[in-house]
Amino acid sequence: MDIQYLLTLQDFRNSMQDAWTPFMEFVSTFAVDYLILIPVFVYWFWDKRKGLYPLVSYYFCMFLTPILKLTACIYRPWIRDSRILPAGDSIRTATGYSFPSGHTSTAGPLAGGMAVSFWEQKKTRPLSFLFAFFILLAGFSRNYLGVHTPQDVFVGITLSVLSLILVSRLLDYLDQHPEKEDWLLLGAFLLCWAGILYISVKGYPQDMNEEGGLIVDPRKMMNDGYGDIGKVIGFTLARFVEKRWIRFQPLKRGWGSAALCIAGLIPMLLLKTYLRPVITDALGSHWGKLVFSAIHAFYYIALFPLALKLIGKKLSPEQEKA
Repeated sequence: MDIQYLLTLQDFRNSMQDAWTPFMEFVSTFAVDYLILIPVFVYWFWDKRKGLYPLVSYYFCMFLTPILKLTACIYRPWIRDSRILPAGDSIRTATGYSFPSGHTSTAGPLAGGMAVSFWEQKKTRPLSFLFAFFILLAGFSRNYLGVHTPQDVFVGITLSVLSLILVSRLLDYLDQHPEKEDWLLLGAFLLCWAGILYISVKGYPQDMNEEGGLIVDPRKMMNDGYGDIGKVIGFTLARFVEKRWIRFQPLKRGWGSAALCIAGLIPMLLLKTYLRPVITDALGSHWGKLVFSAIHAFYYIALFPLALKLIGKKLSPEQEKA
């Protein structure tokens, strides 16, 4: 049934001569490369907690998704059925195993967290509907492009919802017991390394093709796992540093401050383009991706907030809060 659904979408794509394919590719790309910029901007400029909520939910999914992917080891649709022909450049950009959908479990917590935050004020509620719709659109785009089954997307959305619920309760708990956060961060840090050990030593399918080669190279499938868990490692370190020593407050004022925060987003994109290849060339694809992901998370959780704090002191020295 899942394959038939993808074949139906494939027939529709062909009948439309791929007219909608570029848009669906844009949605998929935006979900994993650009959507995160929105909660980061909120974290820097508007409200620290409202930014942390989708980000922590995202990191929760970034740990669980690769663990599930590399445990289930479910092949992509075109490997399971040769009739599936992914659209456009999707077959190259769809890395890792199929289940669950990483694009969906990325868009879900980021857009879902923003939807919850914007729901609190009546005037911003239309944005909540827009973010919620984007989650569904991102999931559908993976089906439309032929790179994920409906089950992959459904589980990605389920993980997102669970992460949003659990993180909401966790943040409420930490509001009442802030002294517990360091221990939680330490536990998450150690759990990440346990996850790296697990995906490194567990067994993987060794199915061979007709030419005698592996249908899927397990080492390539592990690559995203190192990168995703590296994001969580970077977050745990950055959050500890920011909470203990930086303690910045969002600028919350003026177009100049907003422009400054927008400018701070540009290095997030440049680092991916210029720093990631250097690190992966030096350390290899697995460890290079892990180290880069940790550095990337450290930049927007702690390093740029440090710059904002120093700038904020110059703009209004009285704005100092613990």
